[in-house]
Amino acid sequence: MSQEQKRARVTVSGTVQGVYFRASCRDEARRVGATGWVRNLPSGVVEALFEGDVFAVAKMIAWMENGPSAATVTHRKVEWEAPKGEFVGFNVTY
Repeated sequence: MSQEQKRARVTVSGTVQGVYFRASCRDEARRVGATGWVRNLPSGVVEALFEGDVFAVAKMIAWMENGPSAATVTHRKVEWEAPKGEFVGFNVTY
């Protein structure tokens, strides 16, 4: 029996670049079974796109609230999108 699939685009700001946010996000997403990608934006924001079962996506949205221990997240925005099933794995993009 398959779980309901979800897709969320999440952006975070604060001290989120130069603190291993992307690598930590990748590791956590792979651990919980979410697919998608994470990247730095020129504005200093980190953006991630998560897709997977409802529990994996929810775990990643919650993880983005704080990120790795060196990060300080001051703002998080979540935008829901229709799942597309286009990803295999989770990667850091540049």
